[in-house]
Amino acid sequence: MSGLIVPAGQGRKLITKAQEVTFKVTAADGAATSCFEVVVPPGFDVGAHTHHRSQELFYILEGELDLLAFEPVKRTEDSWHDWESAEGDRVVRAGAGSCMFVPPGCPHAFRNSTDKPARMLFQSYPSPDHERYFEEIVEIFSAGQSVDPEAVQELRDRYDVSQITPLRYEPSGR
Repeated sequence: MSGLIVPAGQGRKLITKAQEVTFKVTAADGAATSCFEVVVPPGFDVGAHTHHRSQELFYILEGELDLLAFEPVKRTEDSWHDWESAEGDRVVRAGAGSCMFVPPGCPHAFRNSTDKPARMLFQSYPSPDHERYFEEIVEIFSAGQSVDPEAVQELRDRYDVSQITPLRYEPSGR
């Protein structure tokens, strides 16, 4: 039996204007958990969302991200940035070495509100759900000048993503 070594800079890359995702470990490698390296550009906000089955782990390698991983007292549909939990938890600005674990059902989000890209290691269970999600979202983003919101919603429905606040990408300089 052999393991897998993926050197720095290696792995299958999927690139859109909003994210760069490098597949590091996948179901094809025999993994129960998918592992990706993700570059999050300035201005990217994944939007608050939940998963009923999936659990996720985010580990910041470089840069800073605003992180959310709690149920707020009140969910708002436009933005998660000011949410607060009944226990007083608030959004955290996290830097390199910070980690966020998200169990099924927990609202969570991340955004890069800085002017520099951030890089994170992202693990998702079970594989290959997020692998397929990333593959299909790249196709939707590449299909034309504008993104088809119905196609994105159908994709989210198929892959256990219940969006609460919108995904946004507002690069600096706009």
